[in-house]
Amino acid sequence: MIRQLSSVEQGVVACGLIPIVRFERLQQAVGVAKALRDAEVTIVEFPMTSALALKAIEKTITECGSSMIVGAGTVLDVKTARDCISAGAAFIVSPCVNPAVIQTCRRLKTVVCPGALTPTEVYDAWRAGGNFIKVFPCNSVGSVSYIQSLKIPFPDIALIPVGGVTIANVGDFIKAGCCAVGVGAGIVDRDALKAERYDVVTKKASRYMQALRAAREER
Repeated sequence: MIRQLSSVEQGVVACGLIPIVRFERLQQAVGVAKALRDAEVTIVEFPMTSALALKAIEKTITECGSSMIVGAGTVLDVKTARDCISAGAAFIVSPCVNPAVIQTCRRLKTVVCPGALTPTEVYDAWRAGGNFIKVFPCNSVGSVSYIQSLKIPFPDIALIPVGGVTIANVGDFIKAGCCAVGVGAGIVDRDALKAERYDVVTKKASRYMQALRAAREER
């Protein structure tokens, strides 16, 4: 039986691009989210490596409403997962497989994307209840060719590569069978962020979306 996707899962797949936004000031986080929205990107992820991440989640939801799916990244433990969900995060991303975090998210009806690298980790993360599996760091193990290899034994596992996804290869990842991709500095340029040149973010995100959509049409 094919499992019915939740609205958040559907939104992630429909957009296909998850910008990972690292920032220094709260207003930068909101500014980037709005710039992404201008590029028709409806997802944003704020890593918990920032002390302001929870506030960024709350403020972005307040200012962008239902036009953005706001999530939390680098979630390593149950307490952090609960805090993020309480702040309004619609999805939780981790760089590793923590079954307790996965179980907590499932219990709280929140989409969870654990990080995995080896075939065993990918399978274990999926069996534990991951809605999507973040393949990280993908660029360290062969990039697109590695995804192609994983898809042979795991055709039904929803993979999201993070690490080394560029304008040049985003289409190849999609054609290899990825349901979405995660991108950080390739979209949110540090210099542009400091200068609050959010138009630069919009332009870069638009280029990614164009390449992603073109690949989907060809697939």
